[in-house]
Amino acid sequence: MSPRAYKLGQRQAAADETRRRIVAATRAVLAAGGPAEFTVDAVAKQADVGRMTVYYQFESKRGVLEALFDDLANRGLMPSLRPVFEERDPSRALDGVIGAFATFWNSDRIVLRRARALAALDHEIAESVRARDELRRGHLRKVLERLYAQRTPAPTRPLASSIDILHMLTSFETFDALLIDSRRFEEATTILRELASAVLAS
Repeated sequence: MSPRAYKLGQRQAAADETRRRIVAATRAVLAAGGPAEFTVDAVAKQADVGRMTVYYQFESKRGVLEALFDDLANRGLMPSLRPVFEERDPSRALDGVIGAFATFWNSDRIVLRRARALAALDHEIAESVRARDELRRGHLRKVLERLYAQRTPAPTRPLASSIDILHMLTSFETFDALLIDSRRFEEATTILRELASAVLAS
């Protein structure tokens, strides 16, 4: 490796480490306080970097949250969701989608709740949250299209209606609302699966 390439590699490693620190700081700020306390200055202070470093790395508050969402999804969602894409039975695949998102919502529940609450305060963050929710709708659409094609007799409810209802049932807000009165994660997930079955049986 040439000296120039070595130096470039060192700079890239340092930049990657700075990004990791800022993402970790973003999570820590959200875990410690509500949406009103979440600012770029607070993240910079937590990460022990200048606020311009945060802007240089992520451009905006939305960019910081996008990086956090990616990090949370890569750790808490994708390991559970990947096997779903390989499941040949659409009914089992649907159970897998429900379980994967329930596991994700439960993986860092307070941080996810507060991050999503920021959407009510910032329209750009709201757009980001909606875009990510639409990815979940896309996963449901792929599974339900297969299920409608294979099930005999086919469900009587229109496909678009089933997608809308299951999109609502698998949302963070629904899952969060089910975890009340000390209800366990497994119980909440079972309720979601039972509701999904009822929708497709009607």
